Amino acid sequence: MKGRVAFLDAVHPVLHERLEKAGWVCDHMEELGRQEILEGALKAHSGVVIRARLQLDEALFRSLPALQFVARSGAGLENIAVDYANAHGIQVFNSPEGNADAVGEHALGQLLMLFHKLRIADASVRNNQWEREAHRGVELKGKTVAIIGFGNMGRSFARKLRGMECRVVAYDKYVQGYHGDEGVLEWTMDQVFEQADVVSLHLPFNEETNQLAQQDWLSAFKRPITLINTARGGIVNTADVLDAIDAQEIHGAALDVLEFERRSLEGLTSRSSELDRLLANDRVVLSPHVAGWSVESYFKLSDVLADKIQDWQHALPST
Repeated sequence: MKGRVAFLDAVHPVLHERLEKAGWVCDHMEELGRQEILEGALKAHSGVVIRARLQLDEALFRSLPALQFVARSGAGLENIAVDYANAHGIQVFNSPEGNADAVGEHALGQLLMLFHKLRIADASVRNNQWEREAHRGVELKGKTVAIIGFGNMGRSFARKLRGMECRVVAYDKYVQGYHGDEGVLEWTMDQVFEQADVVSLHLPFNEETNQLAQQDWLSAFKRPITLINTARGGIVNTADVLDAIDAQEIHGAALDVLEFERRSLEGLTSRSSELDRLLANDRVVLSPHVAGWSVESYFKLSDVLADKIQDWQHALPST
């Protein structure tokens, strides 16, 4: 037996199956609460599997003395004290490779919904109206689509844009040398401000990116843009985006994530005037944080984690 792994959130059963086959004992504890962990419920466990239900902060880590790894089903790590884990030799795995295809397709779908007014056209027909001129769309061909953050998600979106006959560019503050990858041009942020027609955010949420898309940032664009956010809601200041739409400084926004989400990502916080404005705006397309939520990604997120855990396990020195 390698050790015990606590599943604190529901994930695809392939992860349980593969870990068990590799010699781990898997305990499903999806209802276990924070206080129970603090009181020592997982003191003998070598691994934990989580999504976003719990904040794995330093206090929880200190309650896990035998912990060797954390497996996060998904991309974001903002609910894990990664610096603490690194300092104490605890491996942290995530699986952005598992839902990158879903995110890329979703971003493209929302973009086309906005450009071709599909949401309002559908609603109009269902309301027994047949207004063609009011729903004349705009073509993506020839537009400049800027991807901010060129990791797994940004690269996937770039791949999905192939064949759309648009110019795809990317800016990443921490990654260089990718010019030509996925047919992408590597640009500076100044070039993006100057020439972008569409801006798609594929960034982690942290102190640096918190409220990145706010009034000053939005006003730096020389053309009215269409904004896409499939990353984290807190990256975008909703009120500023809506003000820019009202002022004709932004054509529209496709938002799969909202700053009004609970930390668990399961539902929204209490209603606010900004949320009411957002829901009433016809130039916004919304979805409930499901860009990476496909039948295929459900399996792949767990399968990727199993690969990473087994690779790490095989690299450990023999005892």
